[in-house]
Amino acid sequence: MVVVNRTEDRVTAIREELSTDGAVIIEYKPFSELLSCAAQADVIFTCTSSKDPLFVKESVQAALPSEDGCRTRLFVDISVPRNVESSVSELEGACVYNVDNLKEVVEANKEDRLRKKMEADSIIAEEVKQFEALKDSLEMVPTIKKLRAYAERIRVAEVEKCLSKMGDVDISENNKKAIYDVSLGIVNKLLHGPMQHLKCDATENRTLSDILGNMHALNRIFSLDKEMEDKLHAKIEQNQKQSSRGQSVSAKFS
Repeated sequence: MVVVNRTEDRVTAIREELSTDGAVIIEYKPFSELLSCAAQADVIFTCTSSKDPLFVKESVQAALPSEDGCRTRLFVDISVPRNVESSVSELEGACVYNVDNLKEVVEANKEDRLRKKMEADSIIAEEVKQFEALKDSLEMVPTIKKLRAYAERIRVAEVEKCLSKMGDVDISENNKKAIYDVSLGIVNKLLHGPMQHLKCDATENRTLSDILGNMHALNRIFSLDKEMEDKLHAKIEQNQKQSSRGQSVSAKFS
């Protein structure tokens, strides 16, 4: 790496600060060799307080060797005012980036990061919603099992009662299986609706209220226990408190 400066003291300070242990050789060149150094470089960084451009189209064109027309040089100008004239970019094999270009890149990256953040927030919100639904669905499992067990007891008892009433009628195993299968199909179809209402998305108060209503109806109709209903009441109250706190904070900052 070549550092062009008016005095070597600044370059010595850079060497000591970076302390690369020979991994990177930092070479000093006087300011008078600026153009010749640029002609030999692939990337030129410039940052000075000069009020006049250090690189103008004519001088850069004269300094560049004519035989390396396919070679591209990158000028990165972070000076204010600019050290590299914008017309330098008109030369074949010269690319110029200044502070304005870098700001555009930063803004573009910022917009891209913001867009990706919004996408990530949306994904996180959806995953949280699905997790809450799964958790609430798991909490419903005991009630679902009790409802199915209740229906199964009735089904088995009624089938056995039906078979016993047939007395000595010779019923083949296939016919018995058909009777059991029909009774099981009837029970499954009857339970399908209630089961679906117990497994609905439980991430919003409105949905939780719907589930609570369904649970209350099932408890009342089938005399199931009220443990799950109490849990849902507590969850709704917790969500309402969190919602109230969020509205309070929002009101303070509005």
